[in-house]
Amino acid sequence: MNSQTDQELLREYSARGSEAAFAELVRRHLDLVYSAALRMVCDSHLAEDVTQGAFAALAQGASQLTDRAVLSGWLHRTAQNLAANIVRTDVRRRDREQEAAAMNELFATEPDDVWEHIAPHLDAALGELSESDRDALLLRYFERKSAQEMAQVLGISDEAAQKRVSRAVERLREFFAKRGVTVGASGLVAVILANAVQAAPVGLALTISAVAALAGPTIASTATATVTKAIVMTATQKALIALAITAAAGTGIYEARQASQFRDQVQALQQQQAPLAEQIQRLQRERHAATNELAELQQENERLKSDPNKTELLKFRGEVTRLRAASAQKQNDPTETAAKALLGKINFLKQRLEQMPDKNIPELQYLNDDLWARIAQTAKLDTDTGVRQALSRLRDVAKQIFSPQVGKALQNYIEANNGVLPTDVLQLKPYFKSPVDDATLARYQMLKTGNAGDLQPDEMIVTERAAVDDDYDTLVQIGLNSRSSQGVGKNQGKSGSGGSWSPGPPQTPAVGK
Repeated sequence: MNSQTDQELLREYSARGSEAAFAELVRRHLDLVYSAALRMVCDSHLAEDVTQGAFAALAQGASQLTDRAVLSGWLHRTAQNLAANIVRTDVRRRDREQEAAAMNELFATEPDDVWEHIAPHLDAALGELSESDRDALLLRYFERKSAQEMAQVLGISDEAAQKRVSRAVERLREFFAKRGVTVGASGLVAVILANAVQAAPVGLALTISAVAALAGPTIASTATATVTKAIVMTATQKALIALAITAAAGTGIYEARQASQFRDQVQALQQQQAPLAEQIQRLQRERHAATNELAELQQENERLKSDPNKTELLKFRGEVTRLRAASAQKQNDPTETAAKALLGKINFLKQRLEQMPDKNIPELQYLNDDLWARIAQTAKLDTDTGVRQALSRLRDVAKQIFSPQVGKALQNYIEANNGVLPTDVLQLKPYFKSPVDDATLARYQMLKTGNAGDLQPDEMIVTERAAVDDDYDTLVQIGLNSRSSQGVGKNQGKSGSGGSWSPGPPQTPAVGK
């Protein structure tokens, strides 16, 4: 099995659920992923969670990665995205900026500490490289491939492979130089070779592979989902699972764990509904207070009617009473009540999205308040299925808005490159009218390359790499003037066309599912 390529192992795991194949993939890439995670989160326990999350994503998307030449590049990008969801605070960024400002002085007196100051920024620098440069660098200095082995994996000549590595090292050096870190290319290579890949904690590979084995070779998509959920558990839960596997516990332990999970879900729902209950109680208190105040004013009016010298004051109090009554009526207005209920549903959806960062996609930034409201209005949020379906509709509408931008960028690229199609979606970045980040473009890949003149009318060129929710999402495909969608999971076999957006701006996307 050691002689098999990563792609052969992925095909074996995807087709037959081979535990041995997945374990071999973990063995090959575990140290690289763990080392990158440790540099990014600066905490060994969090680094283990990021590492397991990366391999969980590998287990889930194995079938879509079988043709990827360099698996380590994909694993590094996935670990970087997972770590970014953990490391978000401004304090950490300020600490890194302070470290960068002090690097030159430290390097002058403590040359042995170069790695200590490069490590926190290395993975961000790798993320700035193009996919081809990053793959070459990871193969050469992280996986310790020879120049000939690296060229064979990349499918290029030895000379071209070496040029690609040299270019990647130079871009890394420029990245550090902009942040005040002066280090030569040879020195940078030396510290990377010496420090970039560290041994992961003993037992971590066994934990990942053992949990993957729970699915068994005969269970298809359900097996992968079970592996993915189990693999991202907390440290305490991982210890419990290891103990359960060793002791060969029976159905009693399984049922007890299921009951515990159900109780946790009920508690989470109760906590989510608590703010709505408090809001209802507050509105009831305000209504009760307004009713009491109105009664007091009516009593005061009766007293004033008996005093002819207070006619003007009576008129004034009458106006106050009318305004108070109008205010109370507004609070009880069905339209006002419906608006508050809709706002509550929107806030609930956003809270659930924060609690499930794996269901978030960068394209959601294109949704305005009106689209959020339209989707929330018809959503059934009293069940987990309803929440997942609503989040799926949000992602679908966001991708509808983003698709025309990709189509226009493709047109601009082809025009600027004499009709030649790009080989990587990241090459489209300079051709977008509005800036687009790498995280958004990394979610897509090219379906077609070569010359645009060879394309059929309305042929799709770019596709979404993977669905976020395998049960309810659709994969969007984008051409020069139109888009289409292909269902996955429960939507398997369902497809649709997004129509044309050229010439002129796209229409407001539909929010139905």
